[in-house]
Amino acid sequence: MNPVFVNIHTHRPTGCGIELRTAGIHPWDAPQADAAALDRLARELESGGVQAVGETGLDFVQAADNGTRQAQIELFRAQLALACRYGLPVVLHCVKAFEQTMRLLREQEPRAVIFHGFIGSPEQARQALERGYCLSFGERTFASPRTVEALKETPLSQLFLETDDSETSVKTIYTRVAGLLALSVEELKRATTENYERIFIHG
Repeated sequence: MNPVFVNIHTHRPTGCGIELRTAGIHPWDAPQADAAALDRLARELESGGVQAVGETGLDFVQAADNGTRQAQIELFRAQLALACRYGLPVVLHCVKAFEQTMRLLREQEPRAVIFHGFIGSPEQARQALERGYCLSFGERTFASPRTVEALKETPLSQLFLETDDSETSVKTIYTRVAGLLALSVEELKRATTENYERIFIHG
């Protein structure tokens, strides 16, 4: 495959390059998620048209009380079990819940993990990278000096880029990250394409 723009997580598909096909229940929807919702998700995953479970995970900023947090945790556990059952990677949403997320991943570890829209410290990044996980960066990266440092420490072999819900084009994201890493856009495209192939085609 020739190097292309890999947009590992977007809410605004454009048909430009590779845009991942995912299915999952967002942690914000945990209080309303029930067994029927998980059954529907399982059927969608079983159909074979989905490349990853996501976005799933934990968001303790949105969890207003312990009951909501527990609902997120149980929903995340259930989706990790589905990812393991169907041999799929997961695309993670993780906000103010890094330690709990890492603990749950130790219980049930899917074949690949991608932290989408990673906003965290270099130390958190190192912990995830040491476990073999991938980190994806997007528009919000540039507003956080510590996340920029985490980006700079991320090996190209564990790096993805994304637009998420931003109107910024994927080309612009690649251009800005290339500048931060002192690389060409083509080098970044080559790295993320190779990562995509390793995880989603040859994995």
